[in-house]
Amino acid sequence: MEQLIKSFKERSLKKVAIIPARYQSTRFPGKPLVDINGKSMIGRVYDNAIKSKLFDKVIVATDDERIFNIVKDFGGLIYMTRPDHISGTDRIAEVANQIDADMVYNIQGDEPFLEFETLKTVVDLSLAEGFEVGSLYHEIDVNDSSFNPNQVKVVLNNRHEALYFSRAAIPFNRVSGDVHYKKHIGIYAFRKDVLLKLVELSPSPLELTEQLEQLRWLENGYSIKMAKVNNSPISIDTPQDLEFAIKNLSTKE
Repeated sequence: MEQLIKSFKERSLKKVAIIPARYQSTRFPGKPLVDINGKSMIGRVYDNAIKSKLFDKVIVATDDERIFNIVKDFGGLIYMTRPDHISGTDRIAEVANQIDADMVYNIQGDEPFLEFETLKTVVDLSLAEGFEVGSLYHEIDVNDSSFNPNQVKVVLNNRHEALYFSRAAIPFNRVSGDVHYKKHIGIYAFRKDVLLKLVELSPSPLELTEQLEQLRWLENGYSIKMAKVNNSPISIDTPQDLEFAIKNLSTKE
């Protein structure tokens, strides 16, 4: 019976995935348009979301005509947004405010290798009772990436809600023994009404310190449910990431 109720709820909710994509990037300008084995990166992200059949609609949100045109050329649904957004969350909220949706999913435009199970996990997470915001993590052992400030870590409470996100290696290991850090994966699910409230909040002290917008949400009392996935997708942040990804992809395709 519980499974039947969950299945009905999943069908009745209007689920929309929005992919924020901007041309300017400090470390890799124009990365949404880079070619990955004959297909643009933004095209791969869009196709993965469509092929999953988890969403009622998939939309790319951009402020750049070059990205707008390439998405239009491959038949994707795209919205042109304002150019002054400071985050992907603000960009998807502009689109979400104009569409019919119950749940909104932020799928990063620089993660062209997301697997079905990863997307399904974040959708399933969003069906929980009292859900507001959700995201994912992947457990990693102690290694160089544990201390890389570009790899955000998260710690959880007993209800699998985020207590804190940090660029530092948290928790600090003061005792001998293994520590499994939880690497945050930047895919989000939002209840639409909550999303529209989040973008009205002012930047918070912890957010400004760590440069992590999700800390603003925690500081204002919102809960972020977290779910574990077994694989961490390859993100394309630099030309070196792209080279690594293409080498790995060529062995699979």
